[in-house]
Amino acid sequence: MAKMRSREITDEKYFVASQWQLMRRKLMRHKLAIIGGSVLLFLYFTAIFCEFFSPYDIYTRYPDHIYAGPQKIRIFDGGKLSVRPFVYGLKISRDPVSLRRTYEEDKNVKHYIRFFVHGDPYKLLGFVPTDIHFIGVEEGTLFLFGTDKLGRDLFSRNLHAARISLSIGLIGVAISFVLGCILGGLSGYYGGALDTIMQRIIEFLGSIPTIPLWMALSAALPPAWPPLRVYLGIVLILSLKSWGGLARTVRGKLLALREEDFVLAAKICGMRSFPIIVRHLLPSFLSYLIVRITLAIPGMILGETALSFLGLGLRPPVVSWGVLLKEAQNVRTIAHTPWLMIPGVFVIITVLAFNFLGDGLRDAADPYK
Repeated sequence: MAKMRSREITDEKYFVASQWQLMRRKLMRHKLAIIGGSVLLFLYFTAIFCEFFSPYDIYTRYPDHIYAGPQKIRIFDGGKLSVRPFVYGLKISRDPVSLRRTYEEDKNVKHYIRFFVHGDPYKLLGFVPTDIHFIGVEEGTLFLFGTDKLGRDLFSRNLHAARISLSIGLIGVAISFVLGCILGGLSGYYGGALDTIMQRIIEFLGSIPTIPLWMALSAALPPAWPPLRVYLGIVLILSLKSWGGLARTVRGKLLALREEDFVLAAKICGMRSFPIIVRHLLPSFLSYLIVRITLAIPGMILGETALSFLGLGLRPPVVSWGVLLKEAQNVRTIAHTPWLMIPGVFVIITVLAFNFLGDGLRDAADPYK
């Protein structure tokens, strides 16, 4: 009897639950979406506080450790468990044939890893001066991802690059979202000549190959522009072509909803067209729009990565995953310095996480599942 009563209460909660509550419950049962969302939260958190989590400043150079490989964190020393994790020191030598500098672990030298250590000064969130880093060593070096051609720590540079690449995805999608909702909403609500003109513009933009268009617009950016202006220019370029698909989706939804009773009631109350679109029509399928946003962000990140990889996007001293991957454009990198391709791993993980989360949101927003 108690079980039947408990089941009745549960069923009653489902009957009176709102659309957002039903979406949340269905999303929590989607394991891949939860994993993807957790990974994205971790990435964005570390990107926001990248100065704190980085052992070194991204411009700090170690000329004696150019193209040094990643140092492995160890907890065993000669078969004995160490109380604190450590890394071995690096012993430098030269290959007698290629004369290339090589690095070997010096097992006689150990650098113990510490937390909340003093290091290179920085400003947390851009305005709090401090020199506390989450991880580091008091002596020696800690290169978890190795170093680049100038001896800079790639672990620190990858964390800082995450801030640029991930923020470009969010800002670019936000701009395309606003454009798509407004232009698509006006097209679907009014119809007529405005709808015809808008659809022809979208078809024209859709007929242009994406990569050549991005390359042409990126090449048009003045080389003398400062990094911040280039960053904004790349965001606008990525947003220019991506709003068309969302605009068509919004148009189709509004064509089906503009004759509904709640729209007629709003007109009778004297509400103007634009508030009707923003306050009533768009919120009626907001869950679907959120899914579109989630699935569009990976495209923005990949677009920035591709442009920067080709040398037409962001440029040093700005660091993004695409800028870092630009140094890994030849077979020699794969053969001798494969750690330079680590930014590509971050791109893959981020895109997969967004796709997993988007699939979960799409299933949760579908009322027929």
